[in-house]
Amino acid sequence: MPQDRVFLVVVDDSPERAVALRYACLRVRKSGGRVALLRVTEPVGLQEWAGVGALMQEERRQEAEQLLSALAAEVQEITGGLPLLIIREGDAVEEVLAVLAEDPRVSILVLASATGTGGPGPLISALVGRQGGRLRCPMTIVPGSMDDAELDRVT
Repeated sequence: MPQDRVFLVVVDDSPERAVALRYACLRVRKSGGRVALLRVTEPVGLQEWAGVGALMQEERRQEAEQLLSALAAEVQEITGGLPLLIIREGDAVEEVLAVLAEDPRVSILVLASATGTGGPGPLISALVGRQGGRLRCPMTIVPGSMDDAELDRVT
């Protein structure tokens, strides 16, 4: 059923993230389903004092929660529904693959390619390269340079 379909968007710090998010929201609005937002934070390195590491980890989590809360409002405005919010710590590729393996509702991974000449981006490169065999759902790669009118047209 369309309600069971989840579009997973990786929330990184790239400008293309907004394009991937809008695409996923428009698809949900037009064909049903739900958006899931995944924010992966980097693990805190070894710290001489455990308290400092714990404080840094908590700060990163709070920043991730604030970012996802702001994006959740945008998702709700476009789709009329609240997104699933997921925060993970670790390597982005491994955490994306873990979420895909753990949640059978995720049926489409939505990413936007980088707009520069340096390639599509590290996450896309990894997922279409060595890690591609571990994907368990289709991946939609949206050109990161698409504007709102173009996104409306293709969704």
